[in-house]
Amino acid sequence: MTEHWIWLALRRGIGPVGAGQLMDSFGSAEAIYSADAETLSRAGLDEKTRTALLDKDLSGAERILDACLAGGIRVLHPGDGDYPERLRQTGGAPSVLYCVGRLPDFSKQPCIGAVGTRRANAWGLHTARQLGWQIAGCGGVLATGMAAGIDGEAARGALDRGGRVIGVLGCGVDVIYPKENRAVFERVAEQGCLISEHPPGAEPRARNFPARNRIISALSDGVVVVQAGERSGALITARWAADQGRDVFAVPGPAGEALSCGCNRLLRDGAILAECGWDVMREYAYRYPAAVREYHGRPEPRPEPVSQPAPAAPPEQSEKPASAAPKAGSEGPAAPQPDLSRLEPVQRRIAEQLLSGPMQLDALIDALRLPAARVLSQLTLMEVRGQVVRAPGKIYTLSQSKAEG
Repeated sequence: MTEHWIWLALRRGIGPVGAGQLMDSFGSAEAIYSADAETLSRAGLDEKTRTALLDKDLSGAERILDACLAGGIRVLHPGDGDYPERLRQTGGAPSVLYCVGRLPDFSKQPCIGAVGTRRANAWGLHTARQLGWQIAGCGGVLATGMAAGIDGEAARGALDRGGRVIGVLGCGVDVIYPKENRAVFERVAEQGCLISEHPPGAEPRARNFPARNRIISALSDGVVVVQAGERSGALITARWAADQGRDVFAVPGPAGEALSCGCNRLLRDGAILAECGWDVMREYAYRYPAAVREYHGRPEPRPEPVSQPAPAAPPEQSEKPASAAPKAGSEGPAAPQPDLSRLEPVQRRIAEQLLSGPMQLDALIDALRLPAARVLSQLTLMEVRGQVVRAPGKIYTLSQSKAEG
């Protein structure tokens, strides 16, 4: 019975690993509940565990079950046919999963975990959204922790592309955390599902999140880390994934940058480099041939306030800007064009786009149709060399005096 599984999950001091060991010994939650003191002693259980299991009060479990029925929350357990098989086969599987929405059929399409720092910068957020969009476009399901930063933005990207998302929570499925992700939570419940091992109403606790990460990785074929510092919780998910035999991917970032050091370390230790969603999904084309397809599309740039550079003074009051291209039909000699032949191929393509004038970062990435990480790394090199200038609002301008390399 479902209430016996909930009762088992509520036993203090046992936890998922202990519950799994009890299941190996007794075979079912009902048998564990029915065991008397003598049976528990013969099983070799310590006094603390015996005391927890001799509390046969089901009222707490029944209240939770009533709340789930009233709130439209499904309760899944390892004895249920709808409980994910890949999670059931993982050590420390939750005794109970609370679910809002519909779990995917994991045998028909790949599931990719996407994780990263809560304190992502603009580049990280852009990359996470694009990755979520592309993974969905390639036929994948996205699993994420629904946290602020990388998690939420990856979920938005997948949802915007029409994909399905599994939100794995460190609180009850009826608790919105963080509050600013409310709209994303609602969309995930409609397009995918929210799941948690914690009962309805459970508030987020710091200790819940590392444990939640094991569920993300267990449900996934592979986990991609988008942006992570040296101590990021995303690296815990990567460790879980490696221990569970899942693939680990990482998006490279600029060397020496604090938010990149975690991903770069993963790559050094053998993670698979991922610059776009297809880099991840191509690894599963052989396993899910009916679902996986190559896709390199990009989401529409998110509207955001852009601080435009101050307008140039009229020609008679200032020198002619070096980057200004002459208008068709205008009089006077054309502005000299820089020699771009000495630039690296990607840098040359960037410079060619900027020849027509300043461009906002998202528009530049869209025009180049290259992975955001690759464009950002080359822009950083060009900025250090003085070949491009970055203005507020992520607007890049070609510095013609140095564009030749």
